[in-house]
Amino acid sequence: MAYTAGTTCVLIRMHSTSVRIDSATHDELKRLATELNTSVGNTVTLAVRALRQDRVGQDLSTPLRDDEAAWLDADLG
Repeated sequence: MAYTAGTTCVLIRMHSTSVRIDSATHDELKRLATELNTSVGNTVTLAVRALRQDRVGQDLSTPLRDDEAAWLDADLG
């Protein structure tokens, strides 16, 4: 990754690793990356974030336990 400030160019090296996936999944990642006008790596980042957000949404939609509801309804005065 390069960052240009005026006439100075600063190179930033990001740590990377490999993940084994099947070729159909890789093809789908490339198709999505093209659709999103981004890299395959960034597409994976976006997918992980969306999955994490979905999990948080599922957690938030779970009904409160009785003790949680009592704590929220507690009188603070």
